[in-house]
Amino acid sequence: MAAVPQPSQVPEPVRPKTGFNRYAERLNGRLAMLAFTAVIVVELLTGHGILHWFGLS
Repeated sequence: MAAVPQPSQVPEPVRPKTGFNRYAERLNGRLAMLAFTAVIVVELLTGHGILHWFGLS
């Protein structure tokens, strides 16, 4: 049998800059947690919920 030649270079994977990647998902989750906490704090301070802010209640 003939020997299989090995590649001279190994390609390095390129990290995606857009779309669903770990960095984007982690950042999105952290921002959602901050927004949720901010809404709860504002509701506690004002005594009105988010529906009241939009004039729905």
